[in-house]
Amino acid sequence: MEQVMLNIKGMSCAHCKAAVTNALNELQGVQMVEVDLEQGKANVTYDASKVTIEKMKEAVEEQGYDVV
Repeated sequence: MEQVMLNIKGMSCAHCKAAVTNALNELQGVQMVEVDLEQGKANVTYDASKVTIEKMKEAVEEQGYDVV
């Protein structure tokens, strides 16, 4: 398992946190997601053989947030 910290702009409430968490958890290969709303970060534990960081970024951006 690997870990990546995504910096996410645009999250401002519990709904935002839930949307990002759910979008990432739906990806095959994502093991665990911890979203820090105040810091604007998502710590993701994942299987690199099943999911790419690019796919994670796309999933977050589809929810209307920016990964920087």
